Amino acid sequence: MSDDPAALGQALRHWRDRTSPQDVGLPLGGVRRAPGLRREELAQLAGLSVDYVVRLERGRATSPSPQVLASLARALRLTETERDHLYLLAGHAPPTAGHVPTHIPPSVQRLLDQLRATPLSVHDAAWNLISWNPLWAALIGDPSPLRGRERNIAWRHFTALPTRVTHTPEQETRFETALVCDLRSSAARYPQDKPLRVLITDLRRTSDRFHDLWDSHAVGYHTTDSKTIHHPDLGPITVDCDTLTIPGSDLRIAVCTPPPGTTTADQFDLLTTIGTQTMA
Repeated sequence: MSDDPAALGQALRHWRDRTSPQDVGLPLGGVRRAPGLRREELAQLAGLSVDYVVRLERGRATSPSPQVLASLARALRLTETERDHLYLLAGHAPPTAGHVPTHIPPSVQRLLDQLRATPLSVHDAAWNLISWNPLWAALIGDPSPLRGRERNIAWRHFTALPTRVTHTPEQETRFETALVCDLRSSAARYPQDKPLRVLITDLRRTSDRFHDLWDSHAVGYHTTDSKTIHHPDLGPITVDCDTLTIPGSDLRIAVCTPPPGTTTADQFDLLTTIGTQTMA
């Protein structure tokens, strides 16, 4: 492993310059001195401050965390090989087998970009939220301020953190059983992933419901199911939710679609206009 801030900055500038705004769903925004992303745009996509991106590119920020590197790799649409090179330049070992992968392959990202009119979110095999589109944020609530376990779906659900989503008792049983089974399978596939092991241990200690489901060895899986989202401006919105698993990367993509015969499609159109702002 190397730790060369100057080389890291050079690589980031190269990858930023080659990434077209249109590739990541951004408008061209008038006259540009270069065809690639502006620093402000990269910061927005990666969830970082502009000042931090500037310091990284100028070699003045040392030892960026693996979480920051993963965000940069996703924002810049890096291949797996390029992502590994990014980690090495920053002095970190690349993610290895036995650990939950968080990389979104460029081909998968292009697919997600084509679904802008559909609320969707991307999660890793531990159910950590790693990406989402604007319509999902408008529907569920902007997750940008959330940190750490606040972005983990299992932790949020079993510790009863605030949410706009409600289920019927039958839907909740299916959802909880599928989550627990998913985490059990992930723990078997990624035995070296310490954060996943700690998450499961803490959930068993904190949530009686999770503890009982885990010890019962309940069997379930994610199916198409409906749920109700209580939007502060539009009221109840009924959606069908599918969970798609991407082979190889082991990502989970949660996709919300309008059930037939409902007004949800019209509400989605309004959400596009409202965004994450609340109406006066």
